[in-house]
Amino acid sequence: MKAVVITGQGGPEVLEVRETPTPEPRGEQVRVRVRACGLNRADLLQARGRYPAPPGVPADVPGLEFAGEVDALGPAVTDRVKIGDRVFGIVAGGAQAGVLVTHPRMIVSIPPNLDFEAAAAVPEVFITAHDALTTQGKLAPGERVLIHAAGSGVGTAAVQIAHAMGCTVYGASRTAEKLEKARALGLDVAIDNALGDFADRVKLATGGHGVDVVLDVIGGKALGGNLAVLASRGRLVVVGLLSGSQAEIDLGLVLSRRITIVGTMLRGRPLEEKIAAVQRFERHVVPWLERGLVQPVIDSVFAVEDVREAYERVASNAGFGKVILRP
Repeated sequence: MKAVVITGQGGPEVLEVRETPTPEPRGEQVRVRVRACGLNRADLLQARGRYPAPPGVPADVPGLEFAGEVDALGPAVTDRVKIGDRVFGIVAGGAQAGVLVTHPRMIVSIPPNLDFEAAAAVPEVFITAHDALTTQGKLAPGERVLIHAAGSGVGTAAVQIAHAMGCTVYGASRTAEKLEKARALGLDVAIDNALGDFADRVKLATGGHGVDVVLDVIGGKALGGNLAVLASRGRLVVVGLLSGSQAEIDLGLVLSRRITIVGTMLRGRPLEEKIAAVQRFERHVVPWLERGLVQPVIDSVFAVEDVREAYERVASNAGFGKVILRP
């Protein structure tokens, strides 16, 4: 089968399409013929040697999400899936290949209104955003939420999920054009980071009350502002560290406002915890996808032979939504 292979350490230039062995499903595994897959910044970090795959996962084939058809079942698979099912899901690596094997409870049926490319734009960002907002951040209907990088894959998913929940959604980005596009997804208040520090404008927009939850992919340099805009008993959920992992913290503010800080990532979790996140996504988000209350946001689609160009698009920060690859 064809697969994207990391041939060394570096950027998109170290990615090549090569023939690799086709895996056979063992025990309680299903094999999926991949029709489309989403690209993520984590793949680039893996190529640079900064985000290695967990044990038991292909170390040289990137890819955390996929959409395709079940084409083989392991001998211990007895229910839930059958050959020919259209499914999508997340894996800890290896999705950018012709086929992959995974656990049957890690896949979800694709809603009939989504084609494979649209479905491939869903799993990683919507499961991450839904888990971060509702399970980690305990976001409740009617609350205020600030979403950083509102034009990113996770950002566009989080904006839609929070809007569908009936929350007031504040979104921050350095690009006014992305913020304008996010309004169509449910963004209520746009915070243009190109105009300066976001904290003062969030506090002004909330009448000084602040927000209940902050979903942060920035990390280090945003910490002070994030704490400043949180209301009493607010929750800061950190899902990314684009600006680095080091920052000073005002613990007095954390204590006086009873702020909760939660760090989270999906890839390194035990299987059962991942399955729980996937099941919550299946129960709550997939019905919204079927009804059109939330939708995949696709920036661009590339053939697998153009994988380097696809990752250059991801690295450029110019895109709005997901970059999709067709294996």
